[in-house]
Amino acid sequence: MSSNTSFINHNKFGLVNFLLIPFSIIFFILSNIRLWLYKLNLLKVNISPIPIIVVGNITVGGTGKTPIVMAITNYFLSQNKKVGVVSRGYGGKFTQESLEVTLKSDPSECGDESLLIKQQTQVPVFVSKKRFYAIESLIKAYSVDVIISDDGLQHYAMGRDIEIAVIDGHNRLGNGWFLPAGPLRETKNRLKSVDMIINNGAEAEGEISSQIEAECYVNLLTNEKKELDYFKTKKCLAVSGIGNPKNFHNLLESQGVNLINKVFPDHHTFSKNDITFKEDYPIIMTAKDCVKCRQFATSNMWYLSVRAMISADFYQQLESKL
Repeated sequence: MSSNTSFINHNKFGLVNFLLIPFSIIFFILSNIRLWLYKLNLLKVNISPIPIIVVGNITVGGTGKTPIVMAITNYFLSQNKKVGVVSRGYGGKFTQESLEVTLKSDPSECGDESLLIKQQTQVPVFVSKKRFYAIESLIKAYSVDVIISDDGLQHYAMGRDIEIAVIDGHNRLGNGWFLPAGPLRETKNRLKSVDMIINNGAEAEGEISSQIEAECYVNLLTNEKKELDYFKTKKCLAVSGIGNPKNFHNLLESQGVNLINKVFPDHHTFSKNDITFKEDYPIIMTAKDCVKCRQFATSNMWYLSVRAMISADFYQQLESKL
């Protein structure tokens, strides 16, 4: 789910949030009715013959979930396991029941996150508005040992073997209200039922610590790589269309970059005009945003390559639960 309602402050509680409380109450009631319909088996849960790991969250906005999906995928690949990934393909305009994402896929069709996962892991990736259709298509096309769902914690029609909830370590659950007055998709008690909680960016008791670590800068046109000190003290344009741009800005500032921030809505479909500025400074973006800009890439455009560093015992816990 996108956080394009950027005018709403989900970390504080102001007048706009107050006015939205009636809608939050309706959202709370409907989401709980839906959950109980699945618990009572009045709505069908589709069980997969292949183990499903769901990596999701109970809030809207960026929690750093996609780098964690890729880190888990790469771990299983390192253990010689065949991995597939499914996603809703948020923002994609595909009309098929399910769609396989390839290296040549158009991000406007399949969604930016699913294309990024495909590009950086090379595993089979399928998208569908109903993830169990993506799972069915994936299993028919490929032999896999494990399937990872990018998001989908609330997609109860999809059976799952392991649930991992990702929390932004700084914003956590925001103001504690349900959508749209706050960021919550489900009650915080939902965290008690998941198998593991990954705290992205901080530490808390009972939660697994993870940090998003910068690796290098990559030129979007030439794929040339530069060390992290390349833009140190230099003035650069930080262009982003993600759920939590502050984390991206903080990461760049920690590398000594002098930023001019250009923020767009989450999952924004970039055009050439969007990244044409009067300032002639290097443009630094996220890898997720850059998948939508390759058709009009210039030598002045870079993305910050990152990876999720998860505490060492996480993967042992994950294996033990499979």
